[in-house]
Amino acid sequence: MIGLLRKRRSIRKFTSEKIAPESIDTLIEAALRSPSSRGINPWEFILVDDPEILLKLSKAKQHGSEFLKNAHLGIVICADSTKSDVWIEDCSIAAIIIQLTALSLGLGSCWAQIRNRQHVYEKSAETYVQELLGLPEQIKVVSILGIGHPAEKKSPVSSDKLQHDKIRYNRWV
Repeated sequence: MIGLLRKRRSIRKFTSEKIAPESIDTLIEAALRSPSSRGINPWEFILVDDPEILLKLSKAKQHGSEFLKNAHLGIVICADSTKSDVWIEDCSIAAIIIQLTALSLGLGSCWAQIRNRQHVYEKSAETYVQELLGLPEQIKVVSILGIGHPAEKKSPVSSDKLQHDKIRYNRWV
């Protein structure tokens, strides 16, 4: 696992190569095996492989979602907000499980934050995605993952660049 974490980088450029159906099945399994508080599993996953919908999703927010138009798969990470008070955390856990699984399959991925972001001044990114995908009101969107075969190579972050000053033992001071 630490090997995957050392290699994981946000990939925003993808080749034209399709994702194998077996890899998509593995990503689905990873999503459904993601842990959640009290085993409630409030998360829901919408897999998008339609290029037209991916293009529209790439415009979900003002900045930072453009890469979705070239992904071969988008996974909209959302949850039934009426099922759990920690649906945001559960969705975030599922998203990173999916990203690490994608990396283990030789795929690249990137997270587009949707929750608490704007589409345009009068509409949130979440409302835009809810309307685009026909989501019921209680289904809230946390993020969208763009997944595909990497068209860019990024070096791992070296261990000397890790923020060791963020680690404390037993107490703050």
